Amino acid sequence: MNIHLVIVDPQRDFCDPHGALFVPGADEDMKRLARLIERLGGPSSPIVDIHVTMDSHQKVDISHPIWWRDAAGKPPAPFTLITGEAVRAGQWTTYQPSLFERSLAYLDALEAQGRYPHCIWPEHCLIGSEGHAVDPTLFAALQGWSERFATIDYVTKGSNPFTEHFSAVKAEVIDPEDPSTHINMGLVSTLEQADVVLFAGEALSHCVANTGRDIADAFSDPRYIQKIMLLTDASSNVTGFDQLGDAFVRDMRARGMKVSTCKDAIDQFR
Repeated sequence: MNIHLVIVDPQRDFCDPHGALFVPGADEDMKRLARLIERLGGPSSPIVDIHVTMDSHQKVDISHPIWWRDAAGKPPAPFTLITGEAVRAGQWTTYQPSLFERSLAYLDALEAQGRYPHCIWPEHCLIGSEGHAVDPTLFAALQGWSERFATIDYVTKGSNPFTEHFSAVKAEVIDPEDPSTHINMGLVSTLEQADVVLFAGEALSHCVANTGRDIADAFSDPRYIQKIMLLTDASSNVTGFDQLGDAFVRDMRARGMKVSTCKDAIDQFR
């Protein structure tokens, strides 16, 4: 078997109970995922490539509180939803007046595409911070897999401050001047060569869902979706957004995606 493992954003800010944006259950997800890598690892491992996506933000980001101010000059609280209508009504404006028009155009583009409402998140996965690092249990397993003289494909996303970047394949709104926000066809083309794409990470409701959908949409042959196998016990939802994760699984299974647990995948591929 030619198996690729895609792990979405397995970082401490998501996976550590003390992280800035902890996803309940993610700590146990990482333990199960590490066990899968250890059991399927070794010189004759069927896993020929591991792709790890890394949410990588600046403090100054359109989805962080620092970007916005209310009518009283105060920043929004985390998990506040900001719409173009609210900005036009004067409920919200940008901290930097020079960014107002571009930020409003972003909100309009986001809403026109039917993507997520613009949510303000706690500062998380700041480049260079402890929260940006891979969960230590998983990292140890990845290092063990690398002992077979293999390198991990780390895919960064989110460093453009003008757009949210849930998906590892493309930003929510593409910046014409920034190639990093465009479709990552290199990753998609690589996954097309796999027999099986084991798929897991955080959070199912957001970055996993968007990454999975964008990979499926970018495949040159829609039948390739049948290669994707979501590890359901190695991916959890952001609290309060379970319906988004459920919708992703339902929609993608209808398109041909398979589902499995880590244990069943170990038994199947070992």
